[in-house]
Amino acid sequence: MDDFVRNKLVEWGLSEWVEKFKDEQIDSESLCELDDQEINNLITKAGPRVKFKKNLKLLKEEKNTNQETVISFQCQQQHEDVADVVQVFPATSDIGKRKSDLESDASRLQSPAKRHLTFLFTEPTILSNVKKIMAFVHSRLNEQDKLSAFLKKKISDLETNKRELVGVFGKTGAGKSSLINAVIKEKNLLPSGSVNACTSVMIKVEANTYSSNYEAEIEFITKEEWNEELWSFRQFLDNNKNQKKEDDDYHDAVEKLSALYGNDWRKSFENLMDRKYFKEIPEFLQSRQKMLTCESANELSAKFVKYTRSDSKQEESDEGKKWFWPLVKCVTVRVPNKPLLQHVTLVDLPGNGDCNKSRDQMWKGIVGDCSTVWIVTEINRAASDKEAWEILESVSSLIGNGGECQQIHFICTKSDLVDDSDDLSSADIHDRIVKRNIQAKDGVRKEFNKRSKINTHFTDDSFEVFTVSSKEFLKGKHLSPEETEIPKLKGFLQDLNDCHSETVNYVNGAYGILSLIEGARCRKEGAGKADDVCKVLEKNMTEQFDQVKKAVEKAIKDFEQCLTEGVKNSKTSEEKLKSFLDRDKQPSFFKTLEAVVRKDGIHKTKKGEHINLNTVLASCLTDSIDEKFRKTFPNDVKGGSFNGVISRFSLDTNSLIQKYQDVKLQLIFLQTEEDKIKAKLNKIILKEKKIIYNSLTEAIEKNMKKCYEDARKISGNDALKKMRKTIETHVSLNRNMYEDAKKIMLEKMDELMMFQSILKLSSNITMKKEGEI
Repeated sequence: MDDFVRNKLVEWGLSEWVEKFKDEQIDSESLCELDDQEINNLITKAGPRVKFKKNLKLLKEEKNTNQETVISFQCQQQHEDVADVVQVFPATSDIGKRKSDLESDASRLQSPAKRHLTFLFTEPTILSNVKKIMAFVHSRLNEQDKLSAFLKKKISDLETNKRELVGVFGKTGAGKSSLINAVIKEKNLLPSGSVNACTSVMIKVEANTYSSNYEAEIEFITKEEWNEELWSFRQFLDNNKNQKKEDDDYHDAVEKLSALYGNDWRKSFENLMDRKYFKEIPEFLQSRQKMLTCESANELSAKFVKYTRSDSKQEESDEGKKWFWPLVKCVTVRVPNKPLLQHVTLVDLPGNGDCNKSRDQMWKGIVGDCSTVWIVTEINRAASDKEAWEILESVSSLIGNGGECQQIHFICTKSDLVDDSDDLSSADIHDRIVKRNIQAKDGVRKEFNKRSKINTHFTDDSFEVFTVSSKEFLKGKHLSPEETEIPKLKGFLQDLNDCHSETVNYVNGAYGILSLIEGARCRKEGAGKADDVCKVLEKNMTEQFDQVKKAVEKAIKDFEQCLTEGVKNSKTSEEKLKSFLDRDKQPSFFKTLEAVVRKDGIHKTKKGEHINLNTVLASCLTDSIDEKFRKTFPNDVKGGSFNGVISRFSLDTNSLIQKYQDVKLQLIFLQTEEDKIKAKLNKIILKEKKIIYNSLTEAIEKNMKKCYEDARKISGNDALKKMRKTIETHVSLNRNMYEDAKKIMLEKMDELMMFQSILKLSSNITMKKEGEI
């Protein structure tokens, strides 16, 4: 059983039969081939069976329509004059062109082999040809004519460039870079890590669709931001001259300053913004991006390493060598000839945010936009790797209810490494690797089921474990390529890429527009019928929109009840805060708390512990809504927000096409527009739901800001005791912040009602234009 079948059953209100279909292994291919007897065996109750048969019939009709659409454009447009398609223009606008003129213009777009029927066109060829047709149509539409203006906009809106983000997390040396290199078949693109080096900035890897070169686009933080960081470093180092070198913040400051300035910063903090330090990167001072262009992956890697890597030994061994990563916000690497990455971007991410606000904001934004997350760790301790699980737990709310992640892939690397392999035969090594892979997968999945914080946002179905060996994939000494599971990851990326096929989306949209234009020729013949159809459509739209409105109103009411309970349970959050503050007897706690208040409540220790007092305080609210929120706003768009009510929204155009053949072409256009509107609305809701969910923590963070500012000013004797008292007193006197956060979230939910109106407004506009035709 695949996601398509599961989602269809849920959409049709038949979710109780999901397990039965799963047991019988019904997938998207076999679904449409079911006969009456098989359906009777699958669904034993008459009511649901009738409902299933009705929806299956409509699904088959829709499938046939889509197939006709693709065939129409893959073949017909290659074998017929474009002028035959657009000959209706004089009926829709005042173009004034003769048919012979149109045929002359169209001849320039024809393929030399247009008369030879073939189904072997490649996707780029199909897309290119259809785009030429639509460009030809667009150029012939009258600028002043209202209807033509409407059609021109629809043609312009066909262009889409949606990308899926796959976020890759993992500690230094886990094999992230080697994994990405292997998956995209570029052995030397990203430099592999070592115990002394790590990726310090975000690196996006995507296809170069414009040239055959390897490119790196480097985005810097602003001059003003770096100046502020320098001031902050100076204040910190001046106030902590006796700081231990192993202290997190001391190490961070020294590492960044030494990378860029060598030992110059130790002599004086004056003039560190002097141009002489930025001769190699004038783009930084000019507030623009730097482009690196090379002919090979190896050459590019050597060039951009200084913008992406930190090296703990650089002070001693690389005197005079410049490392610019402290100034870099993000690096986008573009690789030629990678259709796998046409609609997919791999993002190598540091494990947490950054003290630089713009870098931190970009990090949170990208993490929240990832549709898939890869957690990379070494296989020999995968299930017990504390840091890997802490990374996943720390981002779970950002990628779950606060994001749009649909899949978590826990990737165990270096599966080829076997102890005492010198004394074993190749067959024994193979068997050991396979056995350990099975054990690792079982151990990781068991550990996942124990992690309640992660399970709040993700079900078992959305978690998958991979055991990979990048080295074996490239050399194949003991394992077949399939056993390395690199092909499995590539297959996943290919599926993700194919979900956003620009060709299918463009062709379907173009088919709808040309159907509308063609239908304009027959508008006099079906004028009376069009009026009848519009009345039915308006009735259908009102009924369907009422269902959407009711679903949204119910969700708001449910969240209000949950949040009210959450406000009552605010003491649970304060107890968690107290548990953190009770560490005051630990020798290093003062430095930890000092770092927390200096960073507005958020800090990650060198040991990997993620501390966020704002999420701790907001947990009484987020915990109260998590389960309801996940069901209301599933990250899987196919499942649909508000229990799929928007996905089920339908003007019933399939039935109308059967009844009103005179306006079939107009209804086909309306059908394609309806699909586009729903897809657009689901995307809007997916974006807005992240803002709604994160508003709870952001409201608490805003309230606590004054507290952190006051705590930062504390020094001298009993500073730890005073800091603790300041935080506890602020929280005690500001218990209204929970109620305020609740109100803010509900206000944002009310605003979402405005977006539901987009569905009605867009449908109205489309129907009005259709009526004009």
